[in-house]
Amino acid sequence: MRDSATPAGGVPALVVSGFLGAGKTTLVRHLLREAQAQGTRLAVVSNEFGALGIDQALLGDRAGAQYVELEGGCVCCKLSDEFVTTLQRIWEDVRPDRVVVETSGVALPFDTLLNFWREPVSAWVGECAAVVVVNAEQVAEGRDLEGAFEQQVSSADVLILNKLDLVDAARRDEVQAYVQRLADGTPVIRAVNAAVGMPVLFPLEPGSGTRRARRPANEESHTHEEFESEEVEVEHGIDSDALVARIQSHCALRAKGFVRTSDGLRLVQGVGARVELIEPAVRPPDHLVGRVVLIRKSHARGGARERRACDAPSRD
Repeated sequence: MRDSATPAGGVPALVVSGFLGAGKTTLVRHLLREAQAQGTRLAVVSNEFGALGIDQALLGDRAGAQYVELEGGCVCCKLSDEFVTTLQRIWEDVRPDRVVVETSGVALPFDTLLNFWREPVSAWVGECAAVVVVNAEQVAEGRDLEGAFEQQVSSADVLILNKLDLVDAARRDEVQAYVQRLADGTPVIRAVNAAVGMPVLFPLEPGSGTRRARRPANEESHTHEEFESEEVEVEHGIDSDALVARIQSHCALRAKGFVRTSDGLRLVQGVGARVELIEPAVRPPDHLVGRVVLIRKSHARGGARERRACDAPSRD
């Protein structure tokens, strides 16, 4: 039963999913900036597969009381009970106008959305939908397009085909067609740097039509035994080129962390063989500097799948 503080139609909720390095946190940063500019109370629950809290550091002072990070597991399974408790606590403390859940790169959106239908959260959540962010470069290179990636895409309500600037213009329609074959009839939004606004992803008026993510037709048993995370420590002052080579040598699907290089403090962003060192927009806590989280497929270490992640990235 909804209480008097619940808006008519409930509070709209959005699950932001997508494979490792697709651009989910970048999208959430856009949504938070837009919400702040509009005076909208946007609550965010972010879920990292590793346990460093890097995403919260990237948000800086935007990560206030309405932002909660759940680490070391996945909200669609291992942390589902903690996730429901967290959502309810946010509702009681913040009374948000909108809710965004950023899943880990190995989570499934449908399984995450099921938690919105559990008590007591179901008493105040209204429309909920899943947007899946897709790394267009990953599709163009044919990297890791089975398993979790396929399940995420096929269960989306909306797809954001991101990082199109990294794909040759002549191949962009081909990449989009591949994604649409996995999710027939699902709208696709093309983007660079995940620049998609709230009006596109949330209904303009609550109660304008409930959307629910679809259970994938070819759904398989979902576990995280095939993925593992590892933290590596990096000494201060390391040469930037040496750092890139070191990260690439681990053949990880995803790398993220902060390192003080010979060129200054840098955010390490690695997706497959592409490793970028970016001057961070906000200063991270000191305890995060010199630490990088790597995520890889545990069953593929040394195998053909993992070696593909070490191939040189395209230079489109």
